[in-house]
Amino acid sequence: MDYQDYVKMGLEGEGKLKLILCGSVEEEKGEKTGVVSVVFATEEKELARQKLQELSEKNPENYYMVYSVLLDMDLTTLSHYPSIEITREDLQ
Repeated sequence: MDYQDYVKMGLEGEGKLKLILCGSVEEEKGEKTGVVSVVFATEEKELARQKLQELSEKNPENYYMVYSVLLDMDLTTLSHYPSIEITREDLQ
């Protein structure tokens, strides 16, 4: 699967809430830190799609992903919950 397949899965998922996460590497005083942030939340699929595209174009150095989540659910019980991996190589 490629990035667009994952985006489609996130937008089309059964969860009512669409979350957009941002993965980035920040550098301060020569030290790099991987950061994952929730940057947008909506119940509107089209709005999530538009915002994902806008953010990706505005900040191409960051990695964005959208997830569909059910309300009132412990996301840590899922086999894959909203997350972005930042590897050691990303920090070099």
